[in-house]
Amino acid sequence: MANVIAIANQKGGVGKTTATINLAGALAERGLRVLCIDMDAQANLTVGLGINLGLVEQSMAQVLAGPRVRLRDIIAHTATAGVDVAPATLDLASTEVDLLSAIGREFALAEAIDEWAQGHYDYILIDCPPTLGLLTINGLCAANGVIIPVQTQYYALKGLAALVKVISTIRGKLNRDLRILGLLPTFYDPRTVLGREMLEEMRENGENHVFDTIIRNAVKLGEAPLTGQPITVYAASSEAANNFRELAREVIALG
Repeated sequence: MANVIAIANQKGGVGKTTATINLAGALAERGLRVLCIDMDAQANLTVGLGINLGLVEQSMAQVLAGPRVRLRDIIAHTATAGVDVAPATLDLASTEVDLLSAIGREFALAEAIDEWAQGHYDYILIDCPPTLGLLTINGLCAANGVIIPVQTQYYALKGLAALVKVISTIRGKLNRDLRILGLLPTFYDPRTVLGREMLEEMRENGENHVFDTIIRNAVKLGEAPLTGQPITVYAASSEAANNFRELAREVIALG
């Protein structure tokens, strides 16, 4: 059975998509089969894995509208061995509106991740949109774990409580298997006092596990999506690539 992990934070620009793409690359490098599911209508994950949106005929929009289109019908192979993607398009925005009136609307994605997908992949990573809307809730209801990328800045930490509250509610009412795997510090700059203080505050909070892995600011992390490759392929010997290899080891160890 696949380990299904949502990467979520309602704040934009914290590195959700970057974390998803590069964690997938690091897991695949270890010989694991990974499916990345793009739940964001902006489709940054899809593009960042080298998929041409102009060639995408069916996407997560049609899968969630189901049941005629299955998850396996839309999966695209990427140039990175072991990494597949279930693409998104702008149509996903209207699909979220349509789901509002659907019965069992929170479980559309959970139902789409069928026995075939569970058996075909070792890890399924869900890139959630930067909202606490229905698409994010679908991602959390389908997952057994959630990674929360948190920018090491003041306002990023202050917004964390709202997401944790939503996750606790979902765990209590909709998905008892869901657990927070940990907070992932991102965009860390050790040269700034603020960055060091925010990292320390995150670790001292104690309510949630904080990954030992820290994702630092790196030019190559910004360049990699332009090539459609994870950092582990684009700049295999870089510090950023090694950071994500360490994150993959931590994720695997958490089970």
